[in-house]
Amino acid sequence: MTPQSSPLTAEVPRTASVPAPVSGDDESPGRGRLGLLLHQVRYEELAFWRNPQAVIFTFLLPVVIVTIFGAVFGGDDKQDFFFGMSGIQYYTPTVAAVSVLGACYGQLAIVLSTRRQTGQLKRLRATPLPAWIYFVGLLTHCLLVSFVDVALVMAVGAFYGVTLPVHWTAIVLTLILGAASFCALGVAVASLVRNAEAAPALVQFIQFPLVFISGSYFPIHAGVLNDIAGLLPVKPFNDAMLAPFTHGGGYEWKDLGVLAAWGVLGALVAVRRFRWDPRPQ
Repeated sequence: MTPQSSPLTAEVPRTASVPAPVSGDDESPGRGRLGLLLHQVRYEELAFWRNPQAVIFTFLLPVVIVTIFGAVFGGDDKQDFFFGMSGIQYYTPTVAAVSVLGACYGQLAIVLSTRRQTGQLKRLRATPLPAWIYFVGLLTHCLLVSFVDVALVMAVGAFYGVTLPVHWTAIVLTLILGAASFCALGVAVASLVRNAEAAPALVQFIQFPLVFISGSYFPIHAGVLNDIAGLLPVKPFNDAMLAPFTHGGGYEWKDLGVLAAWGVLGALVAVRRFRWDPRPQ
């Protein structure tokens, strides 16, 4: 379900690729950093929206998939196979979760690997732009894309009769934490990839088994497999997204804790192993 075109790889003029440092005696350091961050987010957004193919595949693919599931599993018939939910009620949050995974983990790992190999990261590192602003800008962009993806998927689900959840704060918190954790894992994987050509294969090798054993495409009823998947990042994210759609559920603190732990692990690997310059061949 990962789009073939990246939401972060559109080309823009080189002069726009690196935000200019904010200066001026009348601005505090805090406002200067905020200006840099907003500039970086604006650049990533422009790079994304100026690539129509990336926009179409990023937003259209999850909508098409949930539309197909709605046509197949439409109706409000509750089924034991879907843990007491209807098929479309189950697939609406899980498809939304996979779209977040694709935008924040898969595509980010591939994009950073490509930018490093083409020398863009090395040139950017030589500018006054702080590294944390660059990565927070990427995270903010991925989060904005994820919000749009989730909103579109939920709109299609509502068209097929899915009752929208009451606990929107639980969904927002889950979405923010999930996006941050998957972005951290994406940067960690990018730090381990030796070249851009190997990035898609490594990303898919990790992502697809996790998606399948985590119940994203079909419910998993095997207890042992569920216990194993529950210790990995995708199933807790799925369950935390599912909870507000079922029985008036809200915050799934255990699942959010597992998700946060994986985000911390990804951040630690990224900090220790991330390279700005291409690896020697």
